Amino acid sequence: MIIKSINLTNFRNHETYHLECNKDTTLILGENGCGKTSVLEAIYILTRGKSFRATDPDILKRGAEFYRIEIIYDNGEKTVATYDGDKKTFLVVDKKARRLPKKNRYPIILFLPSDLNIVSGSPSRHRDYFDRIFSGFNEDYNETLSRYEKALKQRNELLKNENISPTSLFSWNLLLAKYGTKLYNFRKKFTEEINEELNNVYHSIAENNDEVKLLYKTEAENTNENLYLKTLEEKADRDMRMEHTTFGVHKDDFVFVFNGCEADGSASRGETRSIILALKFIEAAIIYKKTNQKPVVLLDDVFSELDESRRRSLVKNFKDHQVIITSVESVPEYQEKSKRYRRQKTV
Repeated sequence: MIIKSINLTNFRNHETYHLECNKDTTLILGENGCGKTSVLEAIYILTRGKSFRATDPDILKRGAEFYRIEIIYDNGEKTVATYDGDKKTFLVVDKKARRLPKKNRYPIILFLPSDLNIVSGSPSRHRDYFDRIFSGFNEDYNETLSRYEKALKQRNELLKNENISPTSLFSWNLLLAKYGTKLYNFRKKFTEEINEELNNVYHSIAENNDEVKLLYKTEAENTNENLYLKTLEEKADRDMRMEHTTFGVHKDDFVFVFNGCEADGSASRGETRSIILALKFIEAAIIYKKTNQKPVVLLDDVFSELDESRRRSLVKNFKDHQVIITSVESVPEYQEKSKRYRRQKTV
């Protein structure tokens, strides 16, 4: 599926905005703060069902009563999302829905400047990053994660009640055990799939023999629903004292290991960028393998963070995808084809 055009109304700082997309590469040029990233965010909402950085009230243009975003594909199909200040609805092939239907979600490779720093940072930041990636591998992942987080929130609120007893936690324990185990299995499997290719792809970018591995760190190692439930029950007294759930996959972490040491602190800036590029290329390959669809690639001002060799690698590996790029300046790798690419000025 190729994106032909996108229209925005009252979205972020855009009162109105129209973008005609090329089948291969579209370059959006504009100064910092003018709303380039918002265009990618709108595309992400209409292809994945939600924003990668904010909630609807934050997205709505200040002073406006609604926002509307529309994508038209090359086959003539159209997807529209409208937020009226209270709720968001999707219109797909003349059918309304509160959520974007799974069958109408399209795989996306999203590359943000902050991704280049993912080797460092907190476990919660790592989880958010890989949750977004894994959701592209399997549509059930995002739903499982959502149900786990809702059950976790309810259990944590219950734990703040002074009159709570371990037995009153049982129903939430069951849900956490069910969805926590599913998340553990998803994450373990997807981490293994990434590691099958990580070294080879990294070597093709960095042109050396350094060893790279993604380590999945979890308290739920080798668990099943019964063991997960048992652990929650054993920790109930402690949870009541702490007033939050102290065990579970919501504490998971993902750590890159570089030549036997954690990459955070041992890998150079260039090596870190090669690791992230390798991960993005693997992400695209796994999505294509699982869905038989080539994901649309959204690149948000990342060329300024990459040296010439890594920019060439990025262009080479995504040459068969539809790519939409934001940048403050012209991208040298596309200079020879500048007449083919429409530079869209943001309003």
